[in-house]
Amino acid sequence: MSSSETGNYEYVSARVRSRRAYLYGDEEYRKFVRMGPGEISRYMEETTYAREVNEFGARYKGVDLIEYALNHNLASQFEDLLRWSEGELYEHISRYLKKFDSWNVKTILRGIYAKEDVERIRDDLIPAGEFKSDFLEQLIGTNDIEEFVNLLEGTMFGEALGKGLREYEDTGLLVSLENAIDRCYYQQLLKKIEVVEDPSVVLYTDFLRAEIDFKNVMNALRIAHSGSEIPIAEYYIHGGKQFTSAKLASSMKNLDEMINMIRESKYGEQLSRAIEKLEDTDSLISFEHELEAVLLEYCDRLSHVYPLSICPVIAFVLSKEKEMENVRAIARGKEAGLSPEEIEKQLVIS
Repeated sequence: MSSSETGNYEYVSARVRSRRAYLYGDEEYRKFVRMGPGEISRYMEETTYAREVNEFGARYKGVDLIEYALNHNLASQFEDLLRWSEGELYEHISRYLKKFDSWNVKTILRGIYAKEDVERIRDDLIPAGEFKSDFLEQLIGTNDIEEFVNLLEGTMFGEALGKGLREYEDTGLLVSLENAIDRCYYQQLLKKIEVVEDPSVVLYTDFLRAEIDFKNVMNALRIAHSGSEIPIAEYYIHGGKQFTSAKLASSMKNLDEMINMIRESKYGEQLSRAIEKLEDTDSLISFEHELEAVLLEYCDRLSHVYPLSICPVIAFVLSKEKEMENVRAIARGKEAGLSPEEIEKQLVIS
């Protein structure tokens, strides 16, 4: 198989290493929490966000300017990943970036369900993935859940959402539709690579299975904390390795049992700090942030094992996501009048 068919891994890996060197680190985030929105946007103008800040600076100020700069810079950087890549590498990256289609579809779905203002829905969208802005606008403009699901017919989510719609009509709960979206995304990722024996692809598969395991754990914890009677099977995403639906259902009855299950899994050592925070504060936000940090560390380790693979690209995607989410959390925290200490608790930092 020629290099153009397998992909230009060496070239793209070098490009993402260079890009990643310019991402914000913990030092910048700790500076930002003590700045106002205007100061943050001026700082961003001196970094890789210069083009976006200058482009939108005449129309937007403060938090709005920061959000537009973040969203458009992330979309531009991910478009570069696709523009640089060839062959199977392009296919891997393209499929992984559909996670933003999944995010956007769920965001719009929840907004329609809650009858939120359309501007608020737009603010939470991430302009990456396969769905273009005009299609997302069509989704935002639908009048009800049924029209929304019908509009997605023919996409990768269409068939599963059609089945989930029937359950939604019976229960009035979004869980069947949200779960259909998540399951579709991971199924389309795994079905393309599960049969591949290349060691680098096997490692990528391990990463995806870890990501699914972490999502299943978080879903179980959220249900347990809410006191809901919804069975974990309704939220469970197939494809993980460590936590079966039955094991999660059994441990959900008692937080100590769930913590022990996580501690005794293969992730126990890496998640030791996350477990301590969960035991000490009972904070799901802190635990989720630790999961995100551990997932990135895991992908970084895989990148060192197989540098000429998709793993360095995925590590960059996760790092860029973290940057966007942290700066957005700081800007919104400032807008809400939160203290620097309160904002810092919402960040994914070391």
